[in-house]
Amino acid sequence: MKSQNVFAALIEPLQRAVAEEGYTIPTPIQQQAIPHLLEGRDLLGCAQTGTGKTAAFTLPLLQEMTETKRTAPGGRPRALILTPTRELAAQIGDSIKTYGRHVKVSHTVIFGGVGQNPQVQAMRRGLDVVVATPGRLLDLMQQGHIHLDQIELFILDEADRMLDMGFIPSVRKVIAKLPKKRHSLFFSATMPPVVASLAKELLHDPVQITIDPGQPTVERIAQKLMFVDKENKDELLIDLITDHNMDKVIVFTRTKHGADKVVRQLVQAGITAAAIHGNKSQNARTTALHNFKTGKLRAMVATDIAARGLDVDGITHVVNYDLPEEPETYVHRIGRTARAGMDGDAVAFCSARERDFLRDIEKLIRKTVPVDKTHKYHSETARLATGTDARPEPKGRQGGGHRRSSGPSSRGPSHGGGQHRSPRPTHKGGSFSPSRRSGSR
Repeated sequence: MKSQNVFAALIEPLQRAVAEEGYTIPTPIQQQAIPHLLEGRDLLGCAQTGTGKTAAFTLPLLQEMTETKRTAPGGRPRALILTPTRELAAQIGDSIKTYGRHVKVSHTVIFGGVGQNPQVQAMRRGLDVVVATPGRLLDLMQQGHIHLDQIELFILDEADRMLDMGFIPSVRKVIAKLPKKRHSLFFSATMPPVVASLAKELLHDPVQITIDPGQPTVERIAQKLMFVDKENKDELLIDLITDHNMDKVIVFTRTKHGADKVVRQLVQAGITAAAIHGNKSQNARTTALHNFKTGKLRAMVATDIAARGLDVDGITHVVNYDLPEEPETYVHRIGRTARAGMDGDAVAFCSARERDFLRDIEKLIRKTVPVDKTHKYHSETARLATGTDARPEPKGRQGGGHRRSSGPSSRGPSHGGGQHRSPRPTHKGGSFSPSRRSGSR
């Protein structure tokens, strides 16, 4: 268990795939989890995205499916990964494809927002692994296209996010259809009582692993606070992106309408941008994410639907255009940078009506976010706001969705060093992402 390289315990085809991606050193959660999972132990993992968590379960999954190879009958997969969002499901699917390239493990990804016929056809052919979101999975189960009575390995990812999004009842319906005898893995960034209770029901004598509960990630991020009147936020954002080397920036708003409004302002200023939120079709969300990953877009404006599970290589900055109502959401948002041990940059805008949100955030992270007074839109009114001046705007007048997420920091390009790389989520879509050997992100 103390081995310096748990990748040596993997079968040769998986070792080869990992090496081809340029990774040599496992992240802490991979180091701790992989040996137990290869032994067939249930696992309870408390870890945020960006820690290499997806790889920690993808590699053992592929090995287990390969070593216990049997024919998967149509509509009856051997393994199920349940995840809260479409984007995360797609990324896990890409990870399985990337690191399973030298083994014969079939898989598909199932989520809503697109037609179900291709998903149904894939299930009929017989698949080893299904990655799914709860809603579409239950739909296909109720239609008789998917049966879970042959599941050997079940992975529940982002359990606290499931709670935030109201999916726990759906998760329980899925679990009720699983065989009693199975290998189960449970991952969550936090462990509120409902999530802890679900884990206790799901797991049998699990190994418990806790990695980076939150503060270490925050400490690696250079945070900056800018007090600004609400009506000046657009101009401040445009100035920042234009003048401060924000080559690839995620901007978080509170509502969907606000996200669309910010995109219009950025595009009018000549900055390539697109919005991603719940009102966008799945095709529009997929296209926007692809264009952002490949550099066709300089900015992606998102509600909190994009915060967790979204991993894009090379993000230079995350901007909180609107401060979130829940302070934990701020931590999740800024976690879109500082991935896998690298540094990151985050900027937060704060108007007078958001001062209470700021106080809650600083209490949670146990530090005062440094204030930048040098920008031309600095507002002393916002900085000194108290009491009724700091009440939140009605949601209909603010911009951006309202869920939990991760995000921002601002001090220019950040640098990561080291001679070796560890697997983590990647812009290729898998569970890993190459850390830069040197230079800017």
